[in-house]
Amino acid sequence: MVGTRKPQGEVTRGTTAPNRLRRVDRWIAATQLAPLRAAEHPLAVDLGYGASPVTTFELYARLRAVSPGLEVTGIEIDPERVAAGEAFLDATGPHEGLTFRRGGFELPVPRPPVLIRAFNVLRQYDEAAAWRAWDDLRARLAPGGVLVEGTCDEIGRRAVWAALDRNGPQTITFAAHLPTLPRPSALAERLPKTLIHRNVPGEPVHDLLAAFDRCWATAAPHSAFGPRARWIEAVRLLARTHPVLTSPPPGGRRRWRLGEVTLPWTTVF
Repeated sequence: MVGTRKPQGEVTRGTTAPNRLRRVDRWIAATQLAPLRAAEHPLAVDLGYGASPVTTFELYARLRAVSPGLEVTGIEIDPERVAAGEAFLDATGPHEGLTFRRGGFELPVPRPPVLIRAFNVLRQYDEAAAWRAWDDLRARLAPGGVLVEGTCDEIGRRAVWAALDRNGPQTITFAAHLPTLPRPSALAERLPKTLIHRNVPGEPVHDLLAAFDRCWATAAPHSAFGPRARWIEAVRLLARTHPVLTSPPPGGRRRWRLGEVTLPWTTVF
């Protein structure tokens, strides 16, 4: 039964835009098919979708393409944003399995979700509060479910996200629009809140990004074939010294060509 208690959490700035979360959606659709398809009545939650419901609708459209029976619920603390979601449904016609509800970290949904996407939600929290939010959310996952939490820039060109199951964080993914990426360490400003303050010398995440920058510099001659070729070579070089996931999904050359690289969480923490 959906609760009626005060929502847990704080209202975010609400900044959003069409296609802002396309990189993480693409990754979810490609790498998380098992939990999306294994559940009898799969439910995904888009937590803190912001001032516009557009990215929730995009998540719905992208995931229904690979898991037709999936239901998606967008959750927001701000009642005006929930009303905007409902108005969107009224204006665009019914979309089976897509709903909007007021709530927060308590997740006011009728059953545990197989997926929680929480993007650009925890930026305003301190590190300790972000860890607590991770614990609260992953405890609410269905068995085999995944929490995908991270941040991106305003137009979705640079993003970093962690994937967690009920046992804790499992992987971290860096993704970028390669023609506008000066170096891999430029992604540091998009690290999840649990990591961003740890990007200092001596910390694993800082060491990883420094190594990635060195590989990027070594791969400079491949720029003659375009930024994608340089990225792929830099990732290949990084895999010599770090446990880059190389088997699809979520690793492999196909993911690298998209400007992604995924590593075990233990590489950065």
